Amino acid sequence: MDTIRVSTEVPGSSKSTSQSLTESTSRTETINGSHEFKISGYSLVKGMGIGKYVASDTFMVGGYSWAIYFYPDGKSPEDNSVYVSLFIALASEGADVRALFELTLVDQSGNERHKVHSHFGRTLESGPYTLKYRGSMWGYKRFFKRSLLESSDYLKDNSLLVRCCVGVVKSRTEGPRSYNIQVPVSDLGQRFGKLLESGKGADVNFEVDGETFPAHKLVLAARSAVLRAQLFGPLRSENTKCIIIEDIQAPIFKDFLFTSVQSGTFSWGGAPVLKYYSPGIRFNLSTSLLDCMNVCLLIHSCTVSTSRMQ
Repeated sequence: MDTIRVSTEVPGSSKSTSQSLTESTSRTETINGSHEFKISGYSLVKGMGIGKYVASDTFMVGGYSWAIYFYPDGKSPEDNSVYVSLFIALASEGADVRALFELTLVDQSGNERHKVHSHFGRTLESGPYTLKYRGSMWGYKRFFKRSLLESSDYLKDNSLLVRCCVGVVKSRTEGPRSYNIQVPVSDLGQRFGKLLESGKGADVNFEVDGETFPAHKLVLAARSAVLRAQLFGPLRSENTKCIIIEDIQAPIFKDFLFTSVQSGTFSWGGAPVLKYYSPGIRFNLSTSLLDCMNVCLLIHSCTVSTSRMQ
C-alpha cells in the first residue's frame, strides 16, 4: 500500500508557501477465486496429439473469464510427449490483465502430497504476471513427466483432479471521504412545549394576575437572561418556588412568554402584536425571537399606515 502526499511547497524554495496539505492513498490488492477441474477418462485423451488440449468450463474471477487447459501429450513438439502441460488462460477480452496464479495437481490418495506451482505467499521478482490479450496463458509446458504421472497417486480411477486459484490485481485511489447525511429538523422546541403543557417535572411556579403557571427552571433560564438571573444568579429571588410577575396580563404571559420561552417558537395566539413586544424586551428573550417580532411589528406598522392612507 502506497501513501501519496501532496503539498503546496514550491520546488527549490526553502519554505512552504502554504500550510495546506491534502492526502490520498493508492490501494492495490487481489480479487481471488478458485476452480476445480476433473479430467475423467485420462487414458482416452492420451494420444490426442501434441498441442491439443482438453479445457475446463470458463469461470469468473475479478471481472474476467478464465479456463484451465490440460495438454495430455504436451504443448511443445520438442518435448516429444514426454511431459503433460498445464496452463491457465484468459478466456475473455482484456488487455494487460495482471494476476497471480496457482496450479495444483491433487494427490488423490489422501496423503496431501499435492504438486503445486504458486505465485501466492512469496515475493515475485518481476511482480504479478501480465496477460496481454484474450488467449494469453500462464503455466508449465513440462508440468509433470507423463510416465511418472501414470504410476502416481495423482491418477485415480483413470481421472486427474486439478485445482486453480487466480488472484486478479486491482488498484484504486482513495481520497478524503465526504458524507451526505440528512439531518432531520429538530422537534426539541415542540417537545419542550408538550413538557410544559403536561406539567411533569415542573420546579417553579409563576403567579400572574391571580393565575399560576408551572414551568421548568432550566428551560426558562436557557431562553431568558432575565429569568436566568432571577432563578440562578447571585441576586436571585428568595422564593424560587413561586415567583410573582406584575404589570403583565395573564393571557399574554401564558400565550406569548411561555410559548416563546419554553418551546422556542413564536405564536400570535389571540392577542395583538404590539402586546407581545414589551414582555419580550422585559425578559430579554433570545435575539432570534426579538428579530422575528421586529419584522412582524414592521409589517404591522406598514399595514396600519396603508389603511390610514385609504
